[in-house]
Amino acid sequence: MHISPADLDRLNACTHHAPHDVYGWHHGVVRTRKPGAELVELVTAAATVPMQPQGHDIWAAPLDQGQDYRLRITYPGQPPREVADGYHFLPTLGEMDLHLIAEGRHERLWEVLGANLRSYDTDLGTVEGVSFAVWAPNARGVAVVGDFCGWNPTQYPLRSLGSSGIWEVFVPGIGPGERYKFAIQTQHAGRIDKADPLAKATTCPPETDSVVAHSTYQWQDSQWLQERTGALDVPVNIYELHIGSWKQNCTYNQLREELIPYLQEHHFTHVEFLPVAEHPFGGSWGYQVSGYYAPTARWGSPDELKALIDALHNAGIGVIVDWVPGHFPKDQFALGRFDGQALYEHPDPRRGEQPDWGTYVFNFGRNEVRNFLVANALYWAEEFHVDGLRVDAVASMLYLDYSRHDWLPNIHGGREHLEAVQFLQETNATVHRTHPGVWTIAEESTSWPGVTAPTSEGGLGFDLKWNMGWMNDTLQYFHREPIHRSHHHGEITFSMVYAYSERYVLPFSHDEVVHGKGTIWSRQPGDDWNIAAGVRALYAYMFSHPGKNLLFMGQEFGQTTEWNESTSVDWANLEGWGGEWHRGIKRLVRDLGAVYTSTPALWQRDFDASGFHWVLADAASANVLAYERYGDDGSALLAVVNLSGSSHLDFALNPTRPGTWELVLNTDDAVYEGAGNDLPRHVHSNEHGLRLHLPANSVQWYAYRGE
Repeated sequence: MHISPADLDRLNACTHHAPHDVYGWHHGVVRTRKPGAELVELVTAAATVPMQPQGHDIWAAPLDQGQDYRLRITYPGQPPREVADGYHFLPTLGEMDLHLIAEGRHERLWEVLGANLRSYDTDLGTVEGVSFAVWAPNARGVAVVGDFCGWNPTQYPLRSLGSSGIWEVFVPGIGPGERYKFAIQTQHAGRIDKADPLAKATTCPPETDSVVAHSTYQWQDSQWLQERTGALDVPVNIYELHIGSWKQNCTYNQLREELIPYLQEHHFTHVEFLPVAEHPFGGSWGYQVSGYYAPTARWGSPDELKALIDALHNAGIGVIVDWVPGHFPKDQFALGRFDGQALYEHPDPRRGEQPDWGTYVFNFGRNEVRNFLVANALYWAEEFHVDGLRVDAVASMLYLDYSRHDWLPNIHGGREHLEAVQFLQETNATVHRTHPGVWTIAEESTSWPGVTAPTSEGGLGFDLKWNMGWMNDTLQYFHREPIHRSHHHGEITFSMVYAYSERYVLPFSHDEVVHGKGTIWSRQPGDDWNIAAGVRALYAYMFSHPGKNLLFMGQEFGQTTEWNESTSVDWANLEGWGGEWHRGIKRLVRDLGAVYTSTPALWQRDFDASGFHWVLADAASANVLAYERYGDDGSALLAVVNLSGSSHLDFALNPTRPGTWELVLNTDDAVYEGAGNDLPRHVHSNEHGLRLHLPANSVQWYAYRGE
């Protein structure tokens, strides 16, 4: 019944590749290791037999082949506990699982790796427990440790599943809520304890344990999912939000109660959450991820996040989450040097490290790594019903020399990261094939061609791309004193030169209100009256420009201070002296959303040049723009933008259509704390065009009502 010295040495050192060949039933003997037990008994249908101690916390007893059994364990001062023997079960991953993982094509990776609840029917009854599986091909040995074994790595060593690099074990008698890690014996650095890369839940940072999780949430959004087509000829008005600082210490549950009516009031069609995946450092805002499959525990449980998304869907609001496949942090407990060597990251620092951010870069050319990320995108779509993934820092993935002095060219000697390109194409194609209503959105800051072109045509396959050029040019223009703007008229008209080269989102994101950049408010010149007027004009210009819209939280009322993740949005701006300017902006954003979402001309042909026509593009000296937007239903909207510091009392324009135009929005209206100039509600265009009063630093929208 004794174990060979060689096997015993490897078991004691936690370096045994096949502990299942020693523990469990073999050749008429059952062996088990139970550290600290004072008695272990073998229980069958016919008898209960004391097992004999073999030393090193190992117990053994004879048993005829074919009998089911249990282990009854007595620890000092505790009643006996009866459990099944996890080393008596077959691997929880099959040959097809291992084949798909090796090829990088397992689209439900989270169901076979990580911690998953299992149930087996046996002769002595149902056995429930948790299977643990992890990819660690360079490890000498792997064990799962947790509260359930006193964090002792000798109790539950995993078996190696051959050349797959995957290690696996089934632990009966435990369930949701158990904390755990993988204790990995490396080739050269001894033991390291790692969080599970596929953990579905974690303890709350700064703690770093993984947590066994099993969702019991019952979704109520079937109608939303059935009606979600992924079409882009729809209104898209996105509210970008950092959960932890919309209101400080807010939770998923609180957002469900407070955020939804706020979004509805302002007619936002979508909310975009900054990364919700687990991250060790709050100051990274979630952009340095340690747990790609685990919603951060800072704000609640995974099922509470599901309840929030479900409630948003039932309120008619789509959910986009930021996704960060470009890089990950170097924290010792997480993905970096996972099994003692470069595994998830590229081994060459010229490709495997991002020096600006102090992070590792994924090895996109490795099948298992690519599978980990593609499956993660599918996980958020499948398990959390998200409607879109906004992919962060795409440019850093596309270029091998991105922010690097020392870089490694591709096989053709170029700077394009060919493996990353292939990964992005695969991710987009797979998401669209498996979840055709889900959008993928690129934050891509260069002129890489075909970001939103189909992969079948050699494009990257994204649905939408952030228009960083429009954002930069627009904010630069609005920052100028009106008296100087005539010399920079091209900055505000240039966007239409390339407006249809990609499918764009117009983003005023979190990146524009941090790190000394100021705020949308502080970028405007002049006193508070003129600043507020400038913010209102900026937003009305944005909402009438081709492309979808995105505002970061606080911008909807012109927050005066930079965003800080450790404090709430500056709601005090809306109160007291000076609050009238911010209340006016907030009301304008509400009305912009209402008119925008109900006016097909403003969104139906965002990506079709037939949906836009310049009425006046070259009035640089007057700082005036005028253009028409068209809907598929024949509707038209005329936007007139006066960005000068003075009013034009009798300004001539020539719309394309004769007839009546109705004023449907005026940023100078007194209800927004504008000057309240008395503009006619209806104006009539004839063969001589229109003559309009254009208040200073303001925008008017006129809807065509027919001849």
